This record gives sequence, structure tokens and C-alpha cells, in this order.
Amino acid sequence: MRGHGDGSSRMTASDRADVRSSTAVSSRQQQFEALVRAHSGELYRYAYWLSSDGALAQDLVQETFLRAWRSLDGLRETVAAKAWLTTILRREHARLYERKPMPTTDLADLDLTDTGPSPERQGEDAVMRAAIAKLDPKYREPLVLQVLGGFSCEEIARELGITEAAVMTQVFRARQKLKAMLDGEEREAEIHGLP
Repeated sequence: MRGHGDGSSRMTASDRADVRSSTAVSSRQQQFEALVRAHSGELYRYAYWLSSDGALAQDLVQETFLRAWRSLDGLRETVAAKAWLTTILRREHARLYERKPMPTTDLADLDLTDTGPSPERQGEDAVMRAAIAKLDPKYREPLVLQVLGGFSCEEIARELGITEAAVMTQVFRARQKLKAMLDGEEREAEIHGLP
């Protein structure tokens, strides 16, 4: 018969493994929750810029975090988390177009009467959005990553697979083109399809 002094209160190897596993899970979960708190707003803004649809942007962010959770152990440096999550989000957005064919509609079958500008098309923000949307993706993407994502030139270069000098040039040209479109320089604005 065992008494109190015979070690009956000792943990078995299995118990110790359960405690370690529980600690690892809670530590992993805490790390993940910190990532979500720190980056969900930025990821949503970037997803919205990619998709121009609030619901789709939310879905993209949710799918991004789901994939991040599954491969959280692959994140070695927490300082790289923002770039890592943004890469996941960009790939998720690209997967949308890989998975399903884009629907097409014959323009002759559509009623294209315009009843006036919608609220989304009014105001300075809408004008800026429209101008940015008209930029060539080569210029738009680095600009959006810098302005909305807060990425440095080095991070953008790594993300897009180009040099830092190319990023600086593309961001500079994107800003020049936006300025020309928004300042009403007719020649430059016409080139970009803005009135």
C-alpha cells in the first residue's frame, strides 16, 4: 500500500509531456493572437486595395490567418511577420483567380445606363482610389505597400522580388503619375484615362 511519502504525487512521464504540450500550445496560441492583433487592420486595408470589396477583403484576411496558423512554426523571426503575412495574403488573392474561371458577360446583353455617381465614386478618397486604380500594377503595388502597408523599400523589394532601387523608382514614378492625374495636367491625365 502506498502512503504520502512514497511518490504517489509525482508526475509521470506522460503527465510531463502533457504539460509541455499544453504550454507549447498556449505559447503558440498567444503568439498567433499577438500577430492577429498587430496586423489584422493593415492586412484588411491591403486586402481591400487588392479586391475593392469589403467582404472579400475580410475573407482574404481570415484565410491568411488560417494559413498562418497552420504554418506558424515556420515563422522564425517575429520582425518578419508583417512581410510573411502580406505574402500569404497576396498569394491567397492570386489563388482566387486560379481556382475559378472569371465569369464573362456579353456587353450587348447589359443595360449600361448610368444614373449618376454612386457614393463610392464621390469625394476625394474616391478620386484618389480611382487614380491609384488606373496606375499600372508595376507602379500601383509598391505604392500601396508603402503607403497603406507601411513597408520599407527593403521590405517591398523582398516582397516583389525586385531591387530597392527599382522600388524607389517605381514609387517615385507612381507619385508623379498620381500628381499629374490629380493636378489636372491635361496631357498626362489623358494618357492615364482621367478627365
